[in-house]
Amino acid sequence: MAKITYIEHNGTRHQVEVRPGMTVMEGARDNGIPGIDADCGGACACSTCHVYVAPEWTDKLPARDPMEQDMLDFAYKPDPERSRLTCQIKVTEELDGLVVQMPERQI
Repeated sequence: MAKITYIEHNGTRHQVEVRPGMTVMEGARDNGIPGIDADCGGACACSTCHVYVAPEWTDKLPARDPMEQDMLDFAYKPDPERSRLTCQIKVTEELDGLVVQMPERQI
């Protein structure tokens, strides 16, 4: 299991264990964490699972693929370095300790 910390826009922190093979979005959904809407269910067809990855983790994640990059254009206040769609981040043991912060809102 990998421990992932989700930080709501208001600063509320939720640390949960997520099974490798799941996505960061599924970890939020399955643990009832507010702030990640995931309207498309993980199909990378919306931007409602947008987060800002903690700076120390940006280089440890796989690069965004073109589809994710396109969907991030629709996200609320995307950050060119830190924005990711959680449906596109597969959890691995190496992501133990990952920290993500939700934007003020999802669109």
